[in-house]
Amino acid sequence: MQWRSIVIGLLFLRLALNCVLWLAFGLGPSWGFNFPINFNFNLHKIELLRDGDRASQRTANTWSQKTYAQNDLGKTCSKVGENSPKKSYLSFFEDGRDEYDKKYSSFPDTLKVEMRRLAKDMFYFGYDNYMKYAFPEDELNPIDCQGRGPDVLNPSNININDVLGNYSLTLIDTLDTLLILGNVSEFHKAVRLVIDTVSFDKDSTVQVFEANIRILGSLISAHILLTDPQHPFGDVSLEDYDNELLHLAHDLAVRLLPAFENTSTGIPYPRVNLKKGVPPNSVNETCTAGAGSLLVEFGILSRLIGDSTFEWVARRAVRALWSLRSNETGLLGNVVNIQTGQWVSKQSGLGAGMDSFYEYLLKSYILFGEKEDYRMFSAAYDSIQSHLRRGREACNEGEGDPPLYVNVNMFNGQIMNTWIDSLQAFFPGLQVLNGDVENAICLHAFYYAIWKRFGALPERYNWQLQAPDVLFYPLRPELVESTYLLYQATKNPFYLHVGMDILQSLEKNAKVKCGYATLHHVVDKSKEDRMESFFLSETCKYLYLLFDEDNPLHHSESRYIFTTEGHVVPIEPRFRERTWSHLQSCDEPRDEPSHPHPSNTSNCDRIPEERRFGLPLKSVYMRQIDHMVGLF
Repeated sequence: MQWRSIVIGLLFLRLALNCVLWLAFGLGPSWGFNFPINFNFNLHKIELLRDGDRASQRTANTWSQKTYAQNDLGKTCSKVGENSPKKSYLSFFEDGRDEYDKKYSSFPDTLKVEMRRLAKDMFYFGYDNYMKYAFPEDELNPIDCQGRGPDVLNPSNININDVLGNYSLTLIDTLDTLLILGNVSEFHKAVRLVIDTVSFDKDSTVQVFEANIRILGSLISAHILLTDPQHPFGDVSLEDYDNELLHLAHDLAVRLLPAFENTSTGIPYPRVNLKKGVPPNSVNETCTAGAGSLLVEFGILSRLIGDSTFEWVARRAVRALWSLRSNETGLLGNVVNIQTGQWVSKQSGLGAGMDSFYEYLLKSYILFGEKEDYRMFSAAYDSIQSHLRRGREACNEGEGDPPLYVNVNMFNGQIMNTWIDSLQAFFPGLQVLNGDVENAICLHAFYYAIWKRFGALPERYNWQLQAPDVLFYPLRPELVESTYLLYQATKNPFYLHVGMDILQSLEKNAKVKCGYATLHHVVDKSKEDRMESFFLSETCKYLYLLFDEDNPLHHSESRYIFTTEGHVVPIEPRFRERTWSHLQSCDEPRDEPSHPHPSNTSNCDRIPEERRFGLPLKSVYMRQIDHMVGLF
């Protein structure tokens, strides 16, 4: 009899619990929600699921709890509470509206000056300690205050060896940052050190992509700034300078050329030995971004020296990748075999392995004016909007989840996983350059909410579990870059607050004895003894520019663009001219693209005047995003 009493008691307890939940969450008359609720206890949240018919659509307004095709649960549950009073579920997030307006609606000039000083101090704390403890090695170990070079004892350690080539990486990568901070004397000193000490005749096997964006791009940028009389930083010419940085850039590019040889597709090998060429044991697989993000640096070099070789091989690789896109979706995959042209990874997204491919299609067009580049970018952007974007149609209007770009199968657009990575935070900045400021505002807000929760961006974040999948943060610049570009486009003080939050988080969580260290774990804030060169070349640069309204770069009559490593290059007529004609695609039409070209001018006029004095995203939507990442 005792066990029967227990069973009956448990049944009554379950029934009572169901009744409480039914009443408390709006399926009865008390709250008045007119949509069904699916209780999905994923660490931090109870998921809200709207009408089942809408949820069954492929481009549904909700992504927060649906990943794959649903069963008939939605249709069954949609009948429950159908007579309840109509009320938007966004009303759930209306509390705290004034709190958001009050926090973000203004940013005093005195605070801006203080943040600019903090960003400058941050750069010099890292740079000075690199020069003191690490130069001429590639990187600084900021905890042990020692230099770091290639891992010669473990050649398979590509996490280190892909980047470090025994060529004073951090010094080269930060050249133009010194000039942006106004330190002409240190810029001259650094240029002299590079000229006198750096050689690429090294038995180092490096990744072509990393050597291109960090080394080649910086050398070209510094050379242009040294020799261009129209640049905004005043007279920074160096006595007796004889184009040595350009010669170094040319030498490095020649050493990277073997990567483009002996491939059936024209897509380059991922790695090359600077002295011996492609290693005999080199793999035949490369990522789309690694192979397709060489055109800006190679193209500028070709146009500076009058040799089409470099632009030709880079452009051939882009065309080869583009030809492999899906006929159904227009999407590309993540990893490809350079000999067979077969996709090894069919995942299509905006993060690691794909990010800068899209970025360089647009930036190549802006720099070189080649219509083919914009035609490819426009088609790629349309495919991204059609197949990767989830959430409500408008950023600042309507019902549904906020817009988010997910990882899908390149052939059918089906979601492959439920994580996004920190590199994707670059995309709002690219959307600004393309004039799509509204979508940029929404996606940026999502990444900022993740930052607010952890004080950093985890390398991968699972948007369904509201938790990191990969926990480290190597001081990446992508969120800062998008913040800076959105501020330039909108002049909204909200983005100054974002920059201040990032600065203060880095000071609190990453600062160590001799610099700023990689966060090994964004939750417990444990650290790794590494300060990658992009922290100084990009993260600190964008933070400083965000708060330096009077920087010469912002008041120059010339226009500039940043490479994917944050190096400054001018948009000049000479880069839109070429002394050769054989780069024209055989099947490239010569008429104008069907889409309007992106403007090189500011996008500020795309945001209504009244929007610049309020939140860029309505407070109800900001609160919704904060809730979806587990902030409350």
